[in-house]
Amino acid sequence: MMTPASLTNPPLSAPPVVARIAQAIFDSGGWIGFDTFMALALYAPGLGYYTRGNSVFGTMPQGVKGADGVVVGAGSDFVTAPEMTPLFGQTLARQVAQALQSTGTDEVWEFGAGTGALALQLLDALDVLGVGVRRYTIVDLSATLRERQQATLKFHAARVQWVDELPPTMSGVVVGNEVLDAMPVQLLARVGGVWHERGVVCSGSAAVSPFEWQDRPTGQRPPVEVEGLHDYLTEIHPQGEAFVRTLADRLQRGAVFLLDYGFPEAEYYHPQRHMGTVMCHRAHRADSDPLVDAGDKDITAHVNFTGVALAAQDAGFEVLGYTNQAHFLLNCGLSDAMQTASLVQRVAAQKLIFEHEMGEFFKVIGLTKGAPWDAMGFSHGDKTHRL
Repeated sequence: MMTPASLTNPPLSAPPVVARIAQAIFDSGGWIGFDTFMALALYAPGLGYYTRGNSVFGTMPQGVKGADGVVVGAGSDFVTAPEMTPLFGQTLARQVAQALQSTGTDEVWEFGAGTGALALQLLDALDVLGVGVRRYTIVDLSATLRERQQATLKFHAARVQWVDELPPTMSGVVVGNEVLDAMPVQLLARVGGVWHERGVVCSGSAAVSPFEWQDRPTGQRPPVEVEGLHDYLTEIHPQGEAFVRTLADRLQRGAVFLLDYGFPEAEYYHPQRHMGTVMCHRAHRADSDPLVDAGDKDITAHVNFTGVALAAQDAGFEVLGYTNQAHFLLNCGLSDAMQTASLVQRVAAQKLIFEHEMGEFFKVIGLTKGAPWDAMGFSHGDKTHRL
């Protein structure tokens, strides 16, 4: 039963996104699942972290000063691989080119295109490779990011289009870099041997956050049994898996490459991973409390790649391969590209493949419709058997 505090609205001075979440809690009887909270904090129209209009991508954290004491740029909260070095997109383009040729398609689809850096790198590199791309479609919910993408891609404007949702049918090669980790997750907490869904209530206190955790018993469980009797917090990913099923339903011919941080199921639900994987990012710093400063920071969760693969296969995809980012990029020719790159670019590219940086932390899964083919990105180091 909800406590009286859980039905209390936050102070009138609360930020709009906080008020929007509080209203959702009130409308739901005083409690919402974390997936609903995460969806509103990130994607509430015009209010959420990705839809409010502020810049979040870049190489420099907010407030960083140059040698002259002047703040450099607008600042950012985190950096993704395409912003680190164009070698990322140039290397990925070789896999995209092979996929286009193998599937007989001529369109690329990108989800969550950020600043447009990856799209620019892919289009430029595909042109150099002599692979014709009739159309490059970006699926992005942020109008402000769309403006940045349009400016970045102005020289490819004739081939680029933007959509808010997928058409009933599509073909081509789909690319998603750090897309799955930003999809809302449900939290499951084993407390005293009993499984609960962990949700959010509104306490009405603005000292730190007007939101608090509250658990409800649930019949839901992680996809594998978590050994032990200790308290345990983890995530399940119905929205991410539904996204993959939707892709399978709409994609008539083509391939999908998803790059993100995460684990196979056995590692994801390891007994020692008892605090879950939800993290927040702001100004290039991480914290583990998504209830504080909702809407002002990114919220992510690691990807269960086994769940992605099973959802894909059940929906009609074939798995081309699964490996870490280091193997994938090296298989696609990153070493050769580094030979002719500047020292600055070589140093940045090393972060993409070093084990203690992004090389092992990030994984890549490839999917295709129809008969599988030998994708170059998984030619060495394929770990599909680990899924």
